[in-house]
Amino acid sequence: MVRDEEVKSEARIARYRGSSVSSVGGGSGSSPRLPRGKHVGFLVEDSIIVTDVSSSRTLYGEGFFGTPIGVEKPRGADFEAPLKLSLIEALYLVERGVLEVRRLDGGSVGLDELRRIVESSDELKLLYTVYRDLRDRGFTVRSGLKYGSDFTVYRLGPGLEHAPYVLHVYRGVERLDPTEIVRAGRLSHSVRKTFILAFPSRDGRVMYLMFDWVRF
Repeated sequence: MVRDEEVKSEARIARYRGSSVSSVGGGSGSSPRLPRGKHVGFLVEDSIIVTDVSSSRTLYGEGFFGTPIGVEKPRGADFEAPLKLSLIEALYLVERGVLEVRRLDGGSVGLDELRRIVESSDELKLLYTVYRDLRDRGFTVRSGLKYGSDFTVYRLGPGLEHAPYVLHVYRGVERLDPTEIVRAGRLSHSVRKTFILAFPSRDGRVMYLMFDWVRF
């Protein structure tokens, strides 16, 4: 299905073509990029902190998971710092057997408990459904806060390419305002990225709607 949305802005017609697709293909290798080994992180409020520098380097360098603390723009795995993982990053790694989560007192946070923590938030639950789907397809998924979106999505990874996609997860209660879609599309176009809307379903499947700028 192809659908055009038009809005008048600054005496010009801006038009985006939205292509409804069931998938967005796959990233590098089209299979999950998982770091080697088994690593340990500690639950600290709403984050997981990996204190071992060697593990931090492996998790970031072999899959671009987490953010090195105090390192503004890491160049590969060449850093000496602990790693901060979001809850959804940590859950993905725990599900794949790559990460073990503990409390600061040494107690274990098992997979079921971590999943309950994530799914106790409707917001995190939706975001995780899309995050997991994209990671399983081989994409690298990072925060999209810089662009006002939920995620930036890479085929290769940060430092290896500029992210080709910015992605917003549809919450289900939002009204799809054509004006806001055009604004988001213009922003993504201005930074040479493709804007994608993701629609997660209750059964874990995700549909993606990709927007292209059409000139007339």
